[in-house]
Amino acid sequence: MKKKTTNNYSKIIDQISNARKMNNTNWMKILRLSFKLAPRDAKKILKDINIQDKKISKLVEKISRK
Repeated sequence: MKKKTTNNYSKIIDQISNARKMNNTNWMKILRLSFKLAPRDAKKILKDINIQDKKISKLVEKISRK
């Protein structure tokens, strides 16, 4: 029974991986377009995203230590 459960997790993880690949591809398309059309605005937005990503990373680090 355990093998079936592990196999289900593996399938779901593969599906998540494929969805993230597509999402990352779309993200990069938007990033390229935004820098082409409005580089100053794109830079500001990217900076804000990076700030939030750092906050998320710190929170993940905090949780993983417990």
